[in-house]
Amino acid sequence: MKSLDSRQRSRSNIQEALKRGFDVSLSGLGLILSSPLWLAVAAAIVVEDGFPVFFVQNRWGRGGRPFSALKFRTMWKGSEKEQSVQAGRDDPRITRVGRLLRACAMDELPQLWNIFKGDMSFVGPRALPINEIQSSEAEQHVPDEAIPGFKERLLVRPGLTGIAQIFADRDTTRARKFRYDLLYIRRRSFGLDLRLIAMSFYISFLGRWEVRGSKFRHRQPGG
Repeated sequence: MKSLDSRQRSRSNIQEALKRGFDVSLSGLGLILSSPLWLAVAAAIVVEDGFPVFFVQNRWGRGGRPFSALKFRTMWKGSEKEQSVQAGRDDPRITRVGRLLRACAMDELPQLWNIFKGDMSFVGPRALPINEIQSSEAEQHVPDEAIPGFKERLLVRPGLTGIAQIFADRDTTRARKFRYDLLYIRRRSFGLDLRLIAMSFYISFLGRWEVRGSKFRHRQPGG
């Protein structure tokens, strides 16, 4: 008979394989179907502020290995410093096209390529920019590694969406967001991933990814 630990490892491996197969299939399909939208977004960015169309940023990956995350550029050229600075409310660095892209999460479309490659998953902890300067004065220069829960969230691939991305207020502390991430890591399952993806599509439809507070007009977590 297999030991309990052996059965748990086997179940975990099956779930991991299922999750990865889903990520590859859906991201591959998404890359194909969204290609006309990429052209439209790229044209809008160029018309407003010229090239480049994409923004590449180093982020924390699984196991603490950095990777290059790809996004559509949403800020004016020259506004990003050597070290990433978290966008604040009504941030003047964000272009008009960028505000629309961020509200509907269309700026994240190029990260389908990161998912296809295996840098990311559809669902998981947010892919953190490495030691991003926070908009909160108290947290501005605190490194990510000093925040409780940081090491645990590196056990899984970062996600395009997740519990923290959906339910945590944009302006809350990293420590609080990491607690949401740890909740996902403990309870992760294929069924939970599907629910979070469906909720994310709904938020994109509402155009509420950039709101402060609840992203649902009449709902709270668990409500």
